[in-house]
Amino acid sequence: MIVSANGSQPRLSLAPIADDDMARRLLTDSAAQGLVRFDAAGQIVPGVAERWIVTDEGRTYIFRLRDTSWADGRPMRAAEVVAILRRRLQQRARNPLAPYLTALDSIVEMTPEVIQVELARPRPDLLKLFAQPDMAIIHPVRGIGSGPMQVVGKIGQVTRLRPIPDPNRAADEQEDPQPEDDVLLIAERPAAGVARFAARRSDLFTGGTVGEWPLLTAAGIDAAEVRLDPAAGLFGLAIVRPEGFLATPENRGALALAIDRAALVQGFTADWLSAEDLLPAALDSASPPAKAPWQAVPAADRRATARARVDAWVGAGNESPTVRIALPASAGGTLLWARIAADLYAVGIRPIRVAWDAEADLRLIDAVAPFDSGRWYLGHACQPCSEGASQAIEAARMAPSLAERARAIAAADRLLAEDIAFVPLARPLRWSLVAPRLRTWQANERAWHPLNGVRRDPN
Repeated sequence: MIVSANGSQPRLSLAPIADDDMARRLLTDSAAQGLVRFDAAGQIVPGVAERWIVTDEGRTYIFRLRDTSWADGRPMRAAEVVAILRRRLQQRARNPLAPYLTALDSIVEMTPEVIQVELARPRPDLLKLFAQPDMAIIHPVRGIGSGPMQVVGKIGQVTRLRPIPDPNRAADEQEDPQPEDDVLLIAERPAAGVARFAARRSDLFTGGTVGEWPLLTAAGIDAAEVRLDPAAGLFGLAIVRPEGFLATPENRGALALAIDRAALVQGFTADWLSAEDLLPAALDSASPPAKAPWQAVPAADRRATARARVDAWVGAGNESPTVRIALPASAGGTLLWARIAADLYAVGIRPIRVAWDAEADLRLIDAVAPFDSGRWYLGHACQPCSEGASQAIEAARMAPSLAERARAIAAADRLLAEDIAFVPLARPLRWSLVAPRLRTWQANERAWHPLNGVRRDPN
């Protein structure tokens, strides 16, 4: 199977993840599993650990390791796993999950097959963090993992992966890997990946975002081969500079009212879901998702209400408001800009598009949640937010019990909604191009598709 993945790096190496490059994450996930991993449906399954127990409200995790070997055949021991995990936690600058692992207190070897993880505060969602490629068990010297696949060749931007026989299954219960079981993983720019799939020179293109969506029409991709994930996460505008017109929640609410979310998502695909709430559900909050004041305005009255607030601002002696919006430099970013700019112009707000990394008043946040906690959503949306909301987010991080954590998350959600520090637009748009023969591909909220789970139809 040939997989083209959204990624601009021409060379791949097996190393801890330090960025969001999809191809590199897929390589790491394929060749170096963590204690646990995600399956094709986005569910937690055994990785290096064959089973585990969680006690004390999520403060203690005990993992029993499988009879696992490194890719070179050497046995893997608990002491090695402990040392690697400890080192990973110390390298906070290289681990994007570090802000959500601060509760980890100790990782110790109990026996050669058992390790124990102790937390200072309860974290019942820890397994989904351990399943991320960022927490894969990679040998620090030999740069190898334990599968479920191994690198058997690399030429330029193409890496050949082959399944590793499962040491926990009898030899007569499993077939030796065949050439058709190999995966060729290609890290290339999205346009090249989409073109490769359109030319039938790959079976899967994965990692598609809103930025690359217009490429599908240009390449003439069959709609039946475009698969969307019901991705959980954030897609909206963070108020990164609450000054001038954006200094007050009322005016930030006017901007939120001006954007026609239904028209925005329809401009891409009818299957993309819009969103108005910061949290997609209650998750680990003590309350349902909080509603911002602007959400109470009926849809038919929103544009007029926004226009009235802008007129009041100008009538008070201020210049017509101008906002700088940082969006990705891509075809999808341009399409998104056209829709947002038209809506803002219609209510008297002059938008200016700036580069993704330039100084801006609003910045697009487009991220899939690695785990299901309100704290992740609130932390990403607060860029910045009110002092009260920031304190509530910190209180959730430090909460000594699940009940106190849930109350703090609910309080932070309410304060962020009242402050209108973030303008939700939709759920993240994540998509893949999937050849018909890959019948095991499954859409999931993590928008994550392990290569060993989509190689071929087992029937």
